[in-house]
Amino acid sequence: MVKRRVPFDRILILDFGSQYTQLIARRVRECQIYSEIHPYDTDVEKVRSLSPKGMIFSGGPASVYEHHAPHCDPALLRMGIPIL
Repeated sequence: MVKRRVPFDRILILDFGSQYTQLIARRVRECQIYSEIHPYDTDVEKVRSLSPKGMIFSGGPASVYEHHAPHCDPALLRMGIPIL
């Protein structure tokens, strides 16, 4: 895999269906930090290729305790970058 050079810091926002996802992205951008919104089920290899400095999980209305609640790939939690 060719690692591309990223000229800026990037924060990924993984959207689990929150009504605040766009607002979070706007606030991050107002801090002069580049951010991108991606769906919660984005492949871990895709996330690695984007070389984010951190991720924000933007929650949704589903309870994490429900049987069919959305979950991200557990490998995202082991990437060694900050997660909010």
